[in-house]
Amino acid sequence: MSDKECGNDQDCVTKVIMKIEAREAAGRIKYGVGMERTDLTHVDWLNHAQEEALDLAVYLQKLICASEDTTEIERKEKTI
Repeated sequence: MSDKECGNDQDCVTKVIMKIEAREAAGRIKYGVGMERTDLTHVDWLNHAQEEALDLAVYLQKLICASEDTTEIERKEKTI
């Protein structure tokens, strides 16, 4: 199922589940362990989560800037 095949709510939920399962498998391959690891403290887990959230903020800002650029170009093209 491609990302474009989220025709209804259940399709979207299924797609998210598939992505979570794929990331879990990739993590096991990369790190040799899943979320059951016990070598991290609560603060370590929180720091990892914060780092992921900061990455997300950067990705969102990139898309916002790209959308603003596209919108500005479209606005200028309409005035020509």
